[in-house]
Parts: sequence; C-alpha cells; structure tokens
Amino acid sequence: MSTPLSTGLLLAPDEPAPVSIENRGARSEYVIVCDHASNRLPRALGDLGLSEDDLVAHIAWDIGAAAVARLLAAELDATLFLQQYSRLVIDCNRPLHAPDAIPEKTGGVAVPGNMGLAPADAQARAQAIFHPYHQEIRHALDLREAEHRPTVLVAMHSFTPVLYGVARPFHAGVLYHKDSRLGRPLIELLRAEPGLLVGDNEPYAASDVSDYSIIEHAERRGNPYVELEVRQDLIAAAPGQREWAARLARCIVAAKNS
Repeated sequence: MSTPLSTGLLLAPDEPAPVSIENRGARSEYVIVCDHASNRLPRALGDLGLSEDDLVAHIAWDIGAAAVARLLAAELDATLFLQQYSRLVIDCNRPLHAPDAIPEKTGGVAVPGNMGLAPADAQARAQAIFHPYHQEIRHALDLREAEHRPTVLVAMHSFTPVLYGVARPFHAGVLYHKDSRLGRPLIELLRAEPGLLVGDNEPYAASDVSDYSIIEHAERRGNPYVELEVRQDLIAAAPGQREWAARLARCIVAAKNS
C-alpha cells in the first residue's frame, strides 16, 4: 500500500530519474516518446495495494513498447524519451486534470493506493514524474526549434489483445487528433502490408482528454506526428519487436516523404 507523502517528496535520491533519454546525439528529424515504458513504482508508494500479477500486466505499462521504441530509434536515428515509472503512479499521456491521470480503477482493477488521494500527494506525483518527463521533451524540442531543425514526433504504445473479454482484431492502430498529415498516409501504407488489420484511431481514438504528448509536443508546435499502438502479443518477444520496428520505420519514412 502507499503512504501519505507528508514531505512532498516521492523519489529517493537513489531511485531512477523519471525519464531516460537515449540516442541524444541523433541528427534525424524524428523524436520518439514512450510514455508507458515502465511498470516501476517508487518505493514510497509500496505496491499500491496491487498483486504481482497486476503490476506486470497492461494496467501498469505498455508491454513491448519500450523495446520497439528503442529499435525504432536506432532505425530512424531518433532521440528517444522513455518514461521510467508506471502509469499507475501518474499517467504521463493524460492531462493532469483528466479523471484517470491517477487511476483509482483501471482495466477493471481497483487501485487501493490511489483511492482518496490527498491533493498534496497528487501534486507530489506530478512534480516528481509528470513535469520532469515533459520538461525534458519540451527542452529538447525548444533546442531543435532554435537550431531550425525540423521535428517529427512518434509516440509509441501497445494495447491488449483482449479487453473486458472482447477480442481486438487489429494488429496495430494509428492515432492522430487534428493533424492527420502523417497519420493518414501511414495508415494506408501499413494496410498495404500483407495480412495486417490496421485501425484508424482504433482501438483508441486520440483526443485532448485522453492524450497529452502528441498534443503538447506536436500539435501545439505545428510538428507532424503519429501515435502508434501495436498489439502486445505481437511484440512481447524479441523477434516480433524487431519485425515491427523495421516495418514501422520503413512505413513512417515513406509516409513522411509521400
């Protein structure tokens, strides 16, 4: 279970930073973010009242997404930002005012350590994890703008094969909000791949309530972007991760140049 953070501090000095930045020296136009890369919990929060099975399941992180993001960053020579704490602590792809930014229930599972959270404790999570993660991305994009370097943002996620007992037929989904200039051609290219069923804003639809990264770091800056969802059973192991990273890299570049 979690305990109140009376000091306002969440992460101990020896715990990992909220963001890992990889391939800092990349020179391509691509920047990749992985908002749900880890299922790590700060020690101060204990296990949030959840079981070990819960903490390795989709409710805690996007299974396979970080591995694909790393491979994709290598393929595209892109800088990669990985969020290093579980979305159960605070969801870095939600606006802070969203009802599920700190979920009391998710995927049908109650999260006792998030119930009745004091405003000061919610603020401590935002200060320790949400703000530093996005500040690092914001700072990097500001530098790119100052150097007149173009940016294409790719947000990497994954989704469960089954949700609430209903099988999801899509192999992948391409999400976008108001700006579809990269998303639409990418959907067509992925749908041209043999045997793939690709969702257009499916199995999730992007919105300014359910998504933060693509809106904050791309749409508001006028940068082209895409949010990618790949079904977790396809990228749970290394062969599938390599296959999807290579496919996504090839199709993203083709879509951007179309």
